[in-house]
Amino acid sequence: MMKTTLRILLADDHQMFRDALRSLLEVAHCTKSFCLEVVAETGDGLEVVNLARSSLPDIVCMDIGMPGMNGIEATRRLLAACPGVKVIAVSAFTEQHYVLDMLDAGAMAYVTKAGASDELLRAIEAVRSDRKYLCPLIANVVANALSGLGVVKTKSPGQLGARERQVLQLVAEGETSIKIGIRLNISPATVEVHRRNIMRKLNMHSVAEITRYAINNGISPQATN
Repeated sequence: MMKTTLRILLADDHQMFRDALRSLLEVAHCTKSFCLEVVAETGDGLEVVNLARSSLPDIVCMDIGMPGMNGIEATRRLLAACPGVKVIAVSAFTEQHYVLDMLDAGAMAYVTKAGASDELLRAIEAVRSDRKYLCPLIANVVANALSGLGVVKTKSPGQLGARERQVLQLVAEGETSIKIGIRLNISPATVEVHRRNIMRKLNMHSVAEITRYAINNGISPQATN
């Protein structure tokens, strides 16, 4: 009986972790019902959509804290461009707002990096059958959210457009308008317009304020991801 080959794209900004995931998937190359093949990888959220279009993955293993565009926004854009792709979040973040935002963006599964070795394979098995999967720790986070426990965000970045969220992340990462323009293929003047609109919409008046906002709302995760 011929086995189905699942094509995997790895999106994580830590090369060592991508190498570990690739090794894991190579060791688990074939199960009873399917085989796994890593067809592409990237460490920059801005590259995810174009890479998915060229490599045609079935599943994307998506980190949250990537430069350029975080995994939440990258998931939204990926699924808009390639609706047949299944996204599995693989992240060290277990805070409620990261989990809920990632699931709201369209991820079908969420596993922590600490438990990725076994849980990722379970998640792959689930999403290939169109089932959602949460590792035990994340399932508990979601259960607490549903029961009204845990910390809920007091602000939402939903009032910002997709391009504004991109600019916000890059501003929070310390990029200049010129560099942001190069990365997003827009003019520095357009970047400045977005910056002014962001500050106006959020009623903020400094880069420090919008940086804190970006971190608190999962647009620009802090150091570890």
